[in-house]
Amino acid sequence: MDSMGSTVFLLPYAILLFVSGITSHSPNVNIKVSPFIHGIKGSPLYLDVETHFGLEKVQFQGSWYRLEPNPTHLITFNEKTGIPNMDMDIVYRPPMSLTIKRLDEAAEGRYQLEVNINITGRPGLVKFKKTVEITVNVPVSTPVIKKSTESALVEDKDNVTLRCLVETGNKVQFTWKRNNKPLEPNPRYTFSKNNDILFISPVRKEDMGQYRCTAENLINNRTSHSVNLDVFYGPYNLAVNSEQGLRTGAVFTVNPGELVFFDCLADSNPPNTCVWISKTNNGTEIIMTGPRFSVTSYELAQAKEYLCRAFNNVTKKQDETRFTLVVASLGVGQQKHVGEESAVSPVAAVAISSLLIIICMLFVFLRKTCNPKRVIMKIYSRPINEPKKPHRSGHEDATEDFGIYEFVAIPGKMESTQASCRSLARLDSFKDLHTTIYDVIKHVPENPTLSLLKSDIS
Repeated sequence: MDSMGSTVFLLPYAILLFVSGITSHSPNVNIKVSPFIHGIKGSPLYLDVETHFGLEKVQFQGSWYRLEPNPTHLITFNEKTGIPNMDMDIVYRPPMSLTIKRLDEAAEGRYQLEVNINITGRPGLVKFKKTVEITVNVPVSTPVIKKSTESALVEDKDNVTLRCLVETGNKVQFTWKRNNKPLEPNPRYTFSKNNDILFISPVRKEDMGQYRCTAENLINNRTSHSVNLDVFYGPYNLAVNSEQGLRTGAVFTVNPGELVFFDCLADSNPPNTCVWISKTNNGTEIIMTGPRFSVTSYELAQAKEYLCRAFNNVTKKQDETRFTLVVASLGVGQQKHVGEESAVSPVAAVAISSLLIIICMLFVFLRKTCNPKRVIMKIYSRPINEPKKPHRSGHEDATEDFGIYEFVAIPGKMESTQASCRSLARLDSFKDLHTTIYDVIKHVPENPTLSLLKSDIS
């Protein structure tokens, strides 16, 4: 019974101790620290601690430790002050933060904060443990690309190694570009773990270009100057072309007596050595060397077969193509055709279209401004024997003005009752007046001189 009573008596204290043990989860008290902090070598690092105490009064004490590579005590502090390790260059920042004045690569590692908080009016302590991982980064310098060889690279035979080197920088990752475009995956490319080394085996034509590498870490990034990679290749896509005559496949037809030039072209680095060969029933004959071959068609009695052979002196590769030359009359002004296709010059098509548009516009303009039907009707309705009236300037012979005139006044519109013959001649201008105009009778004698004589006799 006594043991039972003592157990019941101690039970509240056990519960109190249990509750005090879990008070670290109190919603009114909390601290926060970033789990990862990146610092720069030679610069200060601030370990910031956020505290949340609500409206309650608290007292606390704690310490900062470095856990690795070797456990080291850094500082002990409370709500008022801090006591740092004299061997460490550390400044305390209340309430729980601190500053490492100058970082070096040896300062990298895991750090731990331990805090015991006493809340006024509550029994027990609230305990916190926070771990922070600090990395010390060295800014990268401008990288430089080094090639394994500066000698000529021959496709399908040689390989090359490109290294991207930096003088300073840690935790660096590298990326590569050719002609300002990221390198695409290729089974001939091999990269190191952090991509600072690029191994190409074997090299090919498509590997030619300007290479750059970029070095970067969490602090900064730098890009190298470009390095040219040259590859000897070819010949590829060998073909014979001519600006004259008519071409149908591998057959060239030219006019008699025409001087014809042929060009032997291929994609090759360095340029090819070209040999022109004539094929006959008896065998072959080397005509000349060089990329251009000329022949006068009158020298050909019949169709003749030729061959162009291209040879790359570095890659030791060669290719050849054959063609036939036929002499036949193509007519004057015959243009060059490729195969059996022909096309109208775009410039000529535009010129013809423009001319047709101008003619149509001119026709519409003339139709609107001058009605052809009305003009024709007017011409045919005019009397054939109608005399053509001469143009009068007012200075002609005065004898033409002799005759008997009758003048009629226009009421309300004219001040004078007399008008000259020339004024009456312009009576057409009064057609729009709302008055009555009488006829003017003009008597002209057949012989003006005789009329004057009769007048004198009377």
